[in-house]
Amino acid sequence: MAVNRTPVLKRCRSLDLDPIYLGIDKKSNRHSQRGNKKISEYGLQLREKQKAKFIYGVLEKPFRNYYKKADRMKGMTGENLMVMLETRLDNVIFRLGFARTRQEARQIVDHKHVLVNGKQVNIPSYLVKAGDTVEIKESCKGSDRYKAVLETTAGRLVPEWLESDQENLKGVVKELPTRDMIDVPVNEMLIVELYSK
Repeated sequence: MAVNRTPVLKRCRSLDLDPIYLGIDKKSNRHSQRGNKKISEYGLQLREKQKAKFIYGVLEKPFRNYYKKADRMKGMTGENLMVMLETRLDNVIFRLGFARTRQEARQIVDHKHVLVNGKQVNIPSYLVKAGDTVEIKESCKGSDRYKAVLETTAGRLVPEWLESDQENLKGVVKELPTRDMIDVPVNEMLIVELYSK
């Protein structure tokens, strides 16, 4: 599997992104952008796409597939794309506060710790639907890992489209999110412009 080994804070700096969106508290030393070099229109579009891919931990090929799927759906392509990325199972685990970062959430799903509507799902890109119940497997709930995670994520706000029961490590997808509910600093219109060339 392809893995990007660039240090996270370095990537955050290059994409002009606050690490807090990845669930990381550290501050990246923000150096001023290389002089006053003007970024081309293509450069801006590319940066937005890279930002979205980086935040959600999606590689190029699956990201393009999401775009094609979003394009075929009714409504605005950019909004559809963001909603699909947001409803990925690994992202939902992160949003519910059961993982410190999306990377950790992905690992939790990979390690078969997650049940969706009572069935074990180990595919991080699984898209949840409204009404789905997501929970950590009973056998894993007592582990020290989750106690440590809950301590770290205790102050994190759970988005309004999710309902989280931290004590029982269980959550419900109340509805699919709208673009207003997604607090990710990505301009999806630039991504649409980039792909529609």
